[in-house]
Amino acid sequence: MINPLQLSLVNFRKGAYIIVEGKQKADFFYILRQGSVRISKEVKIVDEEGSDILSPGDFFGVVSTMSSHSHIETAQAITDVVLISVHRDQFGILIEKNTPVAMKIIQQFSKKMRFLDEALTRITLKSTANDNPDHLFKVAEYYARQSQYNHAYYAYHQYIKYCPTGPSIKVARERMGKIKPYSKAVFLDGSSEEFTRSYPKNTMVFSECQPGQELYIIQKGSVKITKIVNDNEVMLALLKPGDIFGEMSLLEDKPRSASAIAHDDAVLLAVNKANFKRMVSAQPQIITRLTQLLSERIWFIYKQLANTELSDPLGRLYHALWIQLEKLRIPITNEAYSFDFGTKELVSMVGFSKGEGNTPLRELLQNTKFKLVDNKIRVTDVEEIAKQAGYYMKMEKISRARRAAAAKRR
Repeated sequence: MINPLQLSLVNFRKGAYIIVEGKQKADFFYILRQGSVRISKEVKIVDEEGSDILSPGDFFGVVSTMSSHSHIETAQAITDVVLISVHRDQFGILIEKNTPVAMKIIQQFSKKMRFLDEALTRITLKSTANDNPDHLFKVAEYYARQSQYNHAYYAYHQYIKYCPTGPSIKVARERMGKIKPYSKAVFLDGSSEEFTRSYPKNTMVFSECQPGQELYIIQKGSVKITKIVNDNEVMLALLKPGDIFGEMSLLEDKPRSASAIAHDDAVLLAVNKANFKRMVSAQPQIITRLTQLLSERIWFIYKQLANTELSDPLGRLYHALWIQLEKLRIPITNEAYSFDFGTKELVSMVGFSKGEGNTPLRELLQNTKFKLVDNKIRVTDVEEIAKQAGYYMKMEKISRARRAAAAKRR
């Protein structure tokens, strides 16, 4: 049992490895008290903001510890160091007694999450992030063409609200008039009075590019997070009761990076800035949960970015399935497992177009341990995914080393 009242001090000599990328059982994270630590990744896919050299007051290992996943980075002491060691179970006590630490972690995570999300959009979806409220009109037009009038009406309304002198105001008003009888959009302007809100199935909570001042906690039902990319709707996540979303806009005062839509009838708690600040000190368990969710998302995006480094298309499909197993904490055994998605979703996960995905999908399904059951991917031996993903990762590492050696000789 971890003592909730005592944090341990640990010492590492210069050159020692404190955490190692890929290592399982990340139970502790660290706050640097004395000395310097270098953070590195086996493959640096995107240049992140901030220095790789940490100094006193900085922290590392939080993402893997709070998401209960393997480490996504290596930390090495570049001087003798003294660290404060924090077990996962002590996090609530830590933030209850030190609110600034909690806010520093959450704000840094929110900023990192937005940066990584934009990088992933560029690499996998071949698109750039758009935070201009003018984009609300394009969102509305897309959903109008799909006859999804709840979403279209909501987005047209937000466009008129936030772009009152926009070039498409007249068209937006005309469209709203035509589709109003067929839409049931709710909470078009939010509600500062209602803390608990009910969203019928298939209604929009908020639209991408809409300014936002609230985060939401799902009490009942489910919510899907989507983005319109190259005139297609891409589903980024399906959230369930207990999940929190919309925190980035509240913390950073930036427009929504994606849309949130009630997948089933949903009951949400809406938390504005004033309530959030009170919750940080009064309900540390909420902040712990938010940190866990942000950690999970950041961990998952790092894995998705690593997937883009595999050059073999079939290897990327195996690796994407392996990521899903680790995300869901499915034991690597010779048991069978059915994923809750099919081949179309798998192709979308790795950023392939339909044409790009056809050949590797055929090769995947030629493996007799894979088949489609009710349009969902089923594997008869989970170990096969780990074996295949490991093989392609090893081949990529060898190929990368050869390219680096050849570049040195030139």
